[in-house]
Amino acid sequence: MNKKVIFFDIDGTLYDHDKKIPESTKRAVHLLKEKGHHLFIASGRSPFLIQPILEELGLDSFIAYNGQYVMYEGEVIYGNTLKRELMEQIYETADRHDHPLVFMGEETMKASVPNHPFIHEGIGTLKTEHPEHDLSFFKENDIFQMLLFCKAEEEVQYEAFREEIDLVRWHELSTDVLPKGGSKAEGIKRVIERLPYDQKDTIAFGDGLNDREMISFAGTGVAMGNAVSELKALADFVTKPVDEDGIFHAVTHLGLIEE
Repeated sequence: MNKKVIFFDIDGTLYDHDKKIPESTKRAVHLLKEKGHHLFIASGRSPFLIQPILEELGLDSFIAYNGQYVMYEGEVIYGNTLKRELMEQIYETADRHDHPLVFMGEETMKASVPNHPFIHEGIGTLKTEHPEHDLSFFKENDIFQMLLFCKAEEEVQYEAFREEIDLVRWHELSTDVLPKGGSKAEGIKRVIERLPYDQKDTIAFGDGLNDREMISFAGTGVAMGNAVSELKALADFVTKPVDEDGIFHAVTHLGLIEE
């Protein structure tokens, strides 16, 4: 069959609920590479949080920050940063409402406050520690994404910025702050501009709300069996849950590999 370019979300897709990659998924990735398909991770995570997963799976290409940063075989082919003046304004609003921020750079992240329970709880689900407090970080470095820690009903405080940003909720206590129009689908578009693939040659796997655009855009959108219902409704195929060999089941069902 024709070679495909395949994009995998991490949490709930590659990772099971214990933040581990099932052996069947590792086998599927190995066989897909043997068949000559191009494989990318597509995540809201930063490059430095994606790196351990790349190493575990033997991959070197990824979309980070929900489409704001794209690397292909070790080369950065796209980067889209938040405007510094805009970040200043969002920080001032967040500070007034006691909403902490985490600023996500290329190689590290820093927090707007020294210690906050919302950050501990949200960041903790990514198996990482509360970032160091450094307010100068976003003023001196390129920032691709911010994490805003507030409840969903409190997002109304940021309506004034909606013409310039998108808010993509990934946790009950946190939402990603992205440049307007940013999504994993935009990252996929950058990939197929660079590689000899068409939209119809793309396959995307996901489970969460920040996978909606990617699943809709891809030639074949696959929702995990554990995905939110809204994503399942958008998908071309709903596979088994991640902890029931969902990735392996899907790639065999689609004829990408043989059992």
